[in-house]
Amino acid sequence: MNGIINVYKERGYTSHDVVAKLRGILKQKKIGHTGTLDPEAEGVLPVCLGKATKLCDLLAGHDKVYEAVMLLGQSTDTQDTTGTVLESAPVTASEEEVREAVLSFEGSYEQIPPMYSAIKIGGRKLYDIARAGGEVERKARQVNITFLELGDSLPGGDYELAVECSKGTYIRSLCADIGEALGCGACMSALRRTYSGDFRVEDALTLEEI
Repeated sequence: MNGIINVYKERGYTSHDVVAKLRGILKQKKIGHTGTLDPEAEGVLPVCLGKATKLCDLLAGHDKVYEAVMLLGQSTDTQDTTGTVLESAPVTASEEEVREAVLSFEGSYEQIPPMYSAIKIGGRKLYDIARAGGEVERKARQVNITFLELGDSLPGGDYELAVECSKGTYIRSLCADIGEALGCGACMSALRRTYSGDFRVEDALTLEEI
């Protein structure tokens, strides 16, 4: 098969798992995804088949849209709630102060990618170094947040976020940076990708449906 399938990646699967499952379902080896989603994240993951794998890098460069949940008052080593808690702090900011801090990140800013990521430094993936107890200096990368909105506040210090951003933006790091700006720390507790370029969540198929 040659073409693109709009896969709905479910929680618990890595992007590599999705490719491996599709190789079994479709009985072909030449398959590639267009941008990693964390195992606990869900949503749109366009997957290229056959000759269309030449489009992987092109499609990966498109803007993405996410629905996220940010937990204030807690910092972790992975920048999400799956990691080890490094610090907890009381949240004294009002909802309006939280909104101002969130909106201050709209536009371009220099973001330091997390240690728990698939970025390679010296031929090794950062998450392999992190799992071995190491840490290396990471260069800040310019990312662009084209749309950022604070949604409803949820019980327990969670806030909903809507984000449209450029390739290479880590929503986990965005949450952590917002928490740092507020002085209480923050991490991401949920993430759902609703758009990747022109591919929409409404049209995505789960592996079971495929």
